Amino acid sequence: MPSDAYSTGLALLARRELSAAQVAERLRQRGFEPDVTEAAVHRLREERALDDRRTATMHARRAAGILDRGPQRAEQEIVALGIDRTVAGAAVVEVYTEQDTRAVLERSLARRLPEGAPITDRKHLGRLYRYLVRQGFDPQMATAALRARMGNPVSGEDEPAR
Repeated sequence: MPSDAYSTGLALLARRELSAAQVAERLRQRGFEPDVTEAAVHRLREERALDDRRTATMHARRAAGILDRGPQRAEQEIVALGIDRTVAGAAVVEVYTEQDTRAVLERSLARRLPEGAPITDRKHLGRLYRYLVRQGFDPQMATAALRARMGNPVSGEDEPAR
């Protein structure tokens, strides 16, 4: 195992993309002093081995393309990595514009309701609605998608049971 904080940080980043906060925390857990940790993180940033924007974008792409999560949840998860909310928001907007949020929502919904499968009753509709909202999709978008699956036009009345 590397003996200095910088080399340890590089080794951590060789395994996976991490935020500056994650690298700093892992270095502290390995017993490095705060000032040594800060200097190592600063050097890693200067050398572009560590980039919170890149990390945020990578996590947003994973949330949208692999996990089929909505933009709100993706942003929350990125912020939880220690990345600034502004950086997280910009990455989410970029990725969900490319990916088309409606397509991501449809893939997420297909995990619980395969194409052509009926929504059996109001309880089932409520469970699907809550699932989509927990996954980070806008409530109105979730309602519209569920109504489209039911064959109902989108209107302001009779929202799914929450």
